[in-house]
Amino acid sequence: MASELTIRKPDDWHVHFRDGAVMRAVLSGTTEHFGRALVMPNLVPPVVTMNDAIAYRERIEANLPKGSEFTPMMTLYLTEATDADDVERAYKSGVITAVKLYPAGATTNSDSGVTDVARVAPVLERMAEIGLPLCVHGEVTDPSIDIFDREAVFIDTVLDPMRQRTPGLRVIMEHVTTEDGVKYVQSQSEHLAATITTHHLMINRNHLFQGGIRPHFFCLPIAKREHHRLALRAAAVSGDGRFFLGTDSAPHVDGAKESACGCAGVYNSPNTLSCLAQVFEEEGALDKLEAFASLNGAAYYGVAPSDQTITLKRQNAAVSYQAKVKTEEGDITVFDPPCDLNWLVV
Repeated sequence: MASELTIRKPDDWHVHFRDGAVMRAVLSGTTEHFGRALVMPNLVPPVVTMNDAIAYRERIEANLPKGSEFTPMMTLYLTEATDADDVERAYKSGVITAVKLYPAGATTNSDSGVTDVARVAPVLERMAEIGLPLCVHGEVTDPSIDIFDREAVFIDTVLDPMRQRTPGLRVIMEHVTTEDGVKYVQSQSEHLAATITTHHLMINRNHLFQGGIRPHFFCLPIAKREHHRLALRAAAVSGDGRFFLGTDSAPHVDGAKESACGCAGVYNSPNTLSCLAQVFEEEGALDKLEAFASLNGAAYYGVAPSDQTITLKRQNAAVSYQAKVKTEEGDITVFDPPCDLNWLVV
């Protein structure tokens, strides 16, 4: 059994930094272990224009830890009023790396999202022309659809028809959570990839309720049945370049999580690499971790992988990790997986 593993420094292709005090507190959790991260735009108000993205990037850069060599990669929030010309300018000037489609009401701060994909067709067509990737939160919001079925229904009723209408559009299914999603990506020959989160590799829906309601395991898309988790693990360790890491690390202060109507989101940046090494070791695939965390996403987005490296060492005993991150607005609980971790970043 390997006791040490060195890989190229990973990228996180889906992260939430929020803004203000929370952003200042959580940035180091990402910059310590990742060279780049694709930053989600669902602030209040959302990041919808090139100027919004420039301003948000400047706030992030102004608060990076001293000496950090981290690059935030920006996204725009797609709305039904999005200007295709502004999107093209933002992409060609290097301000943004992708555009994010949130179905209206699907998740945190998504109320300004898309109610009908047909209404954003001109923007999607322009994106296909210029090669700008679309990141998709893949869930329908129809309240008559069971929350555990919303990803599969989205694929059939929204995503596949959208891709058929705009065949050149490069799409990333963000935080895929189902066997249906994995099989759909595997069935496509081009222009489609998927990110997989740390926590969806480690928890299924039962973990939400073991010993009581576990609010810090609640996320959207919600964790699914065990056979879906196993399908995600198989995809992650397969080496298939269409699957790569997007942590969907999504901080909320404990008061917002532990309430009568708790927020969705798992904050996992500080211990993601320890978690991933544990998963890949369990699957007998430590040799595939670098592809998943450091190579596949860079290749899909057309950027060079990091020329820096990071090393993990296996410990004989379970390693400890930071349980809480303190902010001016309250504590944030770090993801506590339902197993011991034996790998430590050194």
